[in-house]
Amino acid sequence: MPAGPDLALGPALEFPPGPEEAPSGSRWALFLSGLVRRKLALASAVYLVLLVAGTVIVPQVTGYGADDIDLAATLAPPSGAHPLGTDENGRDILTRLFVGGQVSLTIGFVAMIVAVGLGTLIGGLAGYIGGASETLLMAFTDAFLAIPIFFITMTVLTLFGSTVPNIVLVIGLTGWMIVARVVRSEVLRIKHYEYVIAAAALGASRRRIFVKHILPQAFPLIVVAAALSLAWAILVETSLSYLGLGVQPPDPSWGNMLANAQQYVFSAPMLAVYPGVLILLTVLAFNYLGSVLRDVLEVGSADPS
Repeated sequence: MPAGPDLALGPALEFPPGPEEAPSGSRWALFLSGLVRRKLALASAVYLVLLVAGTVIVPQVTGYGADDIDLAATLAPPSGAHPLGTDENGRDILTRLFVGGQVSLTIGFVAMIVAVGLGTLIGGLAGYIGGASETLLMAFTDAFLAIPIFFITMTVLTLFGSTVPNIVLVIGLTGWMIVARVVRSEVLRIKHYEYVIAAAALGASRRRIFVKHILPQAFPLIVVAAALSLAWAILVETSLSYLGLGVQPPDPSWGNMLANAQQYVFSAPMLAVYPGVLILLTVLAFNYLGSVLRDVLEVGSADPS
């Protein structure tokens, strides 16, 4: 593993001083302060908390299973028994929306963990090691960026089946490239700070410097990448389910609920409106919170308002 010029003692005084390593608690305090100052961000956070809580609580209190069929009550309007009505098979829409949300959010979250973890590893190592290793890793990343990922995803799921583990893996393993490029840029900036060079001068190993000094400073950017990747993963999952390549009926997801509703768009338009609005609001909320996280958690951000 070649040693980069950033670890040499001679040029250390030429680099600008880096920021102090802020404790993670103060960063989250900044984030909470930013939420309070930005009403739309606070509304987004409250919406997501209520959505996650609803996916756990609502299916337990409605008294219906997601696949409970009542052919005597098909396409029923909202009522006390069914607050949002029923679908073409007499299934309770409210229950299916929140069970479907549980499925979509879970797939999106796990796929995001895969994408951000792989992107952080590849981008972080490329930026820190430098040299031929960086060139090779970033060429690998650029090659993946040049591939039409969505069509590759559809092909893989067609060949290997649309099981939940396959959906998670294919979304996660095709969504890491942007994260890798962004993390690499951040690591290239951080590794020239004086405290990083001082740690190398004191004999700290490369692994310790990377884990203890560089990654914590890149943490705000990684959190932003995670929020945006989660929104992207949910959108991909719902798109795949809408096309019939994601979560398979009778298991509900927002995507296949939207697909099933398209043939009733004139007779029962709300069947499409409910999942469509939830997809829209959820993706927008995660994207907006990602922007807030970028502003208030970024090292050196002066004004979180």
